[in-house]
Amino acid sequence: MGLIIAILALALLIGFIGTLRHWFALHTGTLHGGPDVYYNFWSGFGSDLGEATLISAVGVGVYTGVRKVNCHTKGCWRIGHHALEGTPYILCRHHHPEVPNHGASHEHILAQHQKFKLNKEATSRPH
Repeated sequence: MGLIIAILALALLIGFIGTLRHWFALHTGTLHGGPDVYYNFWSGFGSDLGEATLISAVGVGVYTGVRKVNCHTKGCWRIGHHALEGTPYILCRHHHPEVPNHGASHEHILAQHQKFKLNKEATSRPH
């Protein structure tokens, strides 16, 4: 909101104060035009508008991509690799309740694998 007010105030200053309007026209290239009045503007200052738009679009794309793959815990910027069963959330190893934070020992990995095999056998048996 403050940015919009600042832009409106600047536009009013440019529109109503002749000296400032002259300075702005001189430095954006609209005062001494080439073939037409706005030639210098679009060849100089105005050509940067497209670059600013492109850089903004790339920035928004990168931000969106990061938000897609990072941990779903609010405020966490770690990459989420671990799905939390029963939820749509992807969490980092720091926030996932079943992933050890300080690395898994070989015994822990084997115990998890054995638990998975037992659960798989239990669900595949007919009742």
